[in-house]
Amino acid sequence: MMRLEAARQRYGWGSATAIPRLLGVPSDGCPWAEAWYGAHAAGPTLVAGGHPLAEVLGREPVRLLGDDVIRRFGAQLPFLVKLIAPARVLSLQVHPSQEQAAEGYALEEEAGVAMDSPDRNYKDPNHKPEMVLALTQFEAVAGFRAPRRAAEVLADLDSPLARRMRRTLRLNPTRFGIRQVFTDLVSAGTRPQEEAVAALVEEISERVEAGASPSPRVDSNVLEMSRSFPGDPGIAAALLLNPVTLQPGEALFVPAGSVHAYVSGLGVEVMASSDNVLRAGLTAKHVDVAGVLACVSYVAAPPVRPAPEYLSRATRAYYAPVDDFELMVTSVVPADGRLQIPGRGPRVVLAVQGSTTLTTAAGQLGLARGQAVFVGADERTLSVEGEGTLVQADVP
Repeated sequence: MMRLEAARQRYGWGSATAIPRLLGVPSDGCPWAEAWYGAHAAGPTLVAGGHPLAEVLGREPVRLLGDDVIRRFGAQLPFLVKLIAPARVLSLQVHPSQEQAAEGYALEEEAGVAMDSPDRNYKDPNHKPEMVLALTQFEAVAGFRAPRRAAEVLADLDSPLARRMRRTLRLNPTRFGIRQVFTDLVSAGTRPQEEAVAALVEEISERVEAGASPSPRVDSNVLEMSRSFPGDPGIAAALLLNPVTLQPGEALFVPAGSVHAYVSGLGVEVMASSDNVLRAGLTAKHVDVAGVLACVSYVAAPPVRPAPEYLSRATRAYYAPVDDFELMVTSVVPADGRLQIPGRGPRVVLAVQGSTTLTTAAGQLGLARGQAVFVGADERTLSVEGEGTLVQADVP
């Protein structure tokens, strides 16, 4: 087992206090949006001695990753774990499929776009399906609503932008109507002016004050987005998306092609080891509308919220329909004694509550709240005792 030191990501939308509080470190008053635990080059996690985890894995891939992982994914850790703490909405975005990522990465490499260029979309050739597990109440929007339901949210609004969106959905109440509205909202030639978005937001604010909102969570998200990015057309696009409220212990899976934005809260994310993000709005970063539109899925569906499968009294698993990762949560009390944690292969274990002791064939290690470890494939079984809660990512 190796202790991990998270890579800090200081994006402007991050909370200044949520992650420091969990990790038990002082806040410096600056946004701390994410803490990364993995081997991706964009956020190198360090192990004891100050060496990057990726470098350590590269020295002994067979021992630390295992033959099965190397055969399926190459000599690399296939997943990335993050703490994520949005204090305000982050970008309206989509992640590419494996084929789209490989093609986009190759094109940007061929064009000579620098890896650190703000215009770079593809930091790697990998897809980025992801799952977030809420540690506090967590608000998001994810995936398109049914067209008729989106039209209902717009029904009592009379601003020109609302009428335009509603008309398109009523004339074509299919995914093609959703595609038309979304494309018109984000594309350079048809996107609404700031004044038009402001008029729409004002209407929504008025109906919230009157207690007449047909979907209070949708309207709340619109108003929150408007506070951070006034006049951004992504605000109007939120009316097309499913609102998601996660309570602690609930999860949301975001597949490739799903338009989404996280609004607020604190959670643990696990994803394929990738940093590929295509943004359509609600951000000061690079926006690539053409890239987004090439990746988006317009099929209306409820958000994918994996129900936990209880493997024992202590451990519940959250399974996603991908091969790159699975997520488990284990909660123990002293009366349990020493319990085995299911899973195999390389693992990242993050303590989110209490104080525990981990045991493998290689020895023991204490884990306090906010600490994380990497467990190599060669250590095989992993056991825990004490009192606390651990989040574990491993490979199915």
